[in-house]
Order: sequence, then structure tokens, then C-alpha cells
Amino acid sequence: MTADSHFGWIRTRLSLERTLMSWMRTGTALIGFGFAIVQYLDRLQQIPGTNPAYLPSAPRYLGLSMIAAGVLGLLISIVQYRWTLRYLWHGSFAPIAGIKQEGMQSAALAVAVLLIGVGLFAFFAVLLRLT
Repeated sequence: MTADSHFGWIRTRLSLERTLMSWMRTGTALIGFGFAIVQYLDRLQQIPGTNPAYLPSAPRYLGLSMIAAGVLGLLISIVQYRWTLRYLWHGSFAPIAGIKQEGMQSAALAVAVLLIGVGLFAFFAVLLRLT
């Protein structure tokens, strides 16, 4: 084991974190835009003097599909993150790491799980709205 291989392992680990954070950014944008589309176009239809929409439920379905895509993307990214992280900690890579696995908890993973909760709340808030 050399310093180059150790720092290469660290760069790979940090790259994995950046990839998860990129997925978090994309998932957050999809969830946010989906919710905003539902709210904006619903308010737009309620303005007096506007023509009725041809498909009044289309914004709701579009918003729900965007929110679902954001949550699904976050779920897939967490599975990919966990699989790759497990790969980096086992086998021939374990001695290269040079650090203990117990001390390497990820704040990005916790935020991604929190964002899944926010996305599910937004999805069901739009889905179960009774108006």
C-alpha cells in the first residue's frame, strides 16, 4: 500500500459523495418544481376571467409525476451509493483505506433520506388534496 493508492481511495470516496449530492440536487429540483407546478397552475385556473383549462387535472398529474421521479431518483441513488460504498470497504480495498469504517458516516446520506421524506409528504399532499 502506498500513499498514492490511499489518496486515490479517498478521492474515489469523495467522488461518491459528490455523486450522491448531485442526485440530491436533481431530486430536490424535481420535487420542488412538481409541487410548484401544481400550486401555480391551480391558482392560475382560479383567477376570475380566465378561460377554463382544456385538461384541468393535467397539472396535477404532471406535478405528481415530477415529484415521484424526484423521490425515485433519490431512492436509486441511495441504493447505488450504499452498494459502491460497501464495495470500497471490502476485499482488496480495505487495507488501502487506512481508516476505520465506523468513523465514516455520511451527512449527505442523512439529508437524502430526509429529502425522500419531504418528497413523499409533497406527493401525498398533492394526491390527497380534496379540492
